[in-house]
Parts: sequence; structure tokens; C-alpha cells
Amino acid sequence: MSVSNTISLWALPTHTSGVLVGFDPALPERYRGRLQEFGFHLGEQVCCQHRTGFGAPRVYRVSNATYSLDQELAEHILVQLVVSEPHA
Repeated sequence: MSVSNTISLWALPTHTSGVLVGFDPALPERYRGRLQEFGFHLGEQVCCQHRTGFGAPRVYRVSNATYSLDQELAEHILVQLVVSEPHA
């Protein structure tokens, strides 16, 4: 398994995982701290569980918990896609 392609958490496709690599500097510290309390730590694997239409909040799984985040917040969380390498 390798890690590549940094994107926002909001852009993470359904049933796809990403490794949290940081937060956008524009994200206020109080939100960053709260996210870390929820388990959004550097190096943690996050999976998009459900994406609805019309800009509604999306559901993410991290640290054995599930959270719903809106676009305004999820766009400030940076992840790298986790891609499976083909077996030889």
C-alpha cells in the first residue's frame, strides 16, 4: 500500500481512505483542537462512509468512530489517498 495525492477530506471519494497529513492554515485553532479531540490526528486513517448530494454533510470514519462533517470544515482537513498496489 502506498500514499499519494494530497486532497481535502471533502474531495475523498466514498469508501476510500486517506491518511490525515495536516490542516489548512486558515482553519481556526479552536476547530483544529476539537477535531483532534475527535481523533483526527496526523497519520490517522480516515474513510469516507457516505456522500449525499446537494452539499449536505458527509460521513467519515476515524479512530473507530463516525462523524458527519460539513463542506466548510472538511475542506480544511488535508489527506493523502491510500491506494492499493497491484499484486505481482
